[in-house]
Amino acid sequence: MRIIQLTDLHIGQEGEDTYGVDVRQNFLQILEKAKAQQPDLLVISGDLCFDDGDAEVYAWIKAQLDHAQIPYEIMSGNHDDPTLMAQVFDREELLRGKELYFQREYEGRTVLFLDTTTYQMSKAQLDWLQEALDQIKGTALVFMHHPPLPSGVPFMDSKHHLRNMDAVQEVFFAHPHPVQVFTGHYHVEKVVQQRNLTVYITPSCFFQIGQRSKDFEVDHYRIALRTIDWNNGIMMNAVHYLDEAHSAV
Repeated sequence: MRIIQLTDLHIGQEGEDTYGVDVRQNFLQILEKAKAQQPDLLVISGDLCFDDGDAEVYAWIKAQLDHAQIPYEIMSGNHDDPTLMAQVFDREELLRGKELYFQREYEGRTVLFLDTTTYQMSKAQLDWLQEALDQIKGTALVFMHHPPLPSGVPFMDSKHHLRNMDAVQEVFFAHPHPVQVFTGHYHVEKVVQQRNLTVYITPSCFFQIGQRSKDFEVDHYRIALRTIDWNNGIMMNAVHYLDEAHSAV
């Protein structure tokens, strides 16, 4: 099974200034690269919208995904509106209150998709996650927007971290098998591991953030996707950057 992860598109309205980056062209180009990889599934792990959830932006993204004819899942990030997203993407049956979290079965493997739109998981979602993990008798594969471990990126760790990280970690650490979590949000490429939990942070389709500064700074504008291949009990993954990003100016 091959999964491709995209994250942090930050797409604005047509003609909106997104800090000089042509985020729509970035998405179209990365989507073409994703399609060429012939994935079984495409996952977009949050922050589809530039600032706030926008129905017109969601509709534009959906049109591109439908045209690409790749099976896909979408998730909500802190710049999204999960209710609006569910409405536009015809996923209203997956809403639990105002949260969009769910599980799917792919080739006999359970994949969990979580919602950290509000920088945390509700008690209801944590209880659901615990029950879902209890049903997985091996390595768990999870997608979420915020990394559930501190990641050595001072600006993000101090100002934009998952608020109830300890509670989320407690659930993951209780799983008797490895937990492989794929996230975005931090606009960096990083792998962090603690106990049974390994977190893979995938770079953004907007820009990447400096990993050493306590203040916000852009590291570079190269965008990327992650391929995840899981076959015969072996999981391999890699980040692939595009050579160029597109400027709107």
